[in-house]
Amino acid sequence: MKEQFKLDNQLCFRLYTASRLLTQAYHPLLSEQGLTYPQYLVLMVLWEKDAQPVNDIAKRLMLETNTVTPLLKRMELQGILTRSKGLADARQVIVSLTEKGQNLQKLLTDVPIKVGSAVLCKSVTPDTVPALFGMLDDIIAKLDNQVNPHET
Repeated sequence: MKEQFKLDNQLCFRLYTASRLLTQAYHPLLSEQGLTYPQYLVLMVLWEKDAQPVNDIAKRLMLETNTVTPLLKRMELQGILTRSKGLADARQVIVSLTEKGQNLQKLLTDVPIKVGSAVLCKSVTPDTVPALFGMLDDIIAKLDNQVNPHET
């Protein structure tokens, strides 16, 4: 068998597996509040800056609007956020946290610490995390430019 086809030689498999297991690590912590990992990502975006257009949330999460919209609808039904027409442009949908959505930040305070502790190991330490972030950011940027070429 050719070396390039061995599973152990695939970066994509390692990234996929790490992503899947990391998402699974979040599950018990988020399910206590009735949340999924994608909903948690939306909350983090809105905790940074509330009252954002759907398009901005989708861009921040590197997702398509048609992927984010059903997620936002479910969160609205849960009473976590509201969606309203923009004042300046009625075609724009503005997403805002409700009091429940804001309070979830306090309830989930320990989640980043618990998950962060779960990934620390001999090669991933508090000192190596910034370098790891840098490498992953480089990979993400390169793949994003290849998959979604941006006009310059």
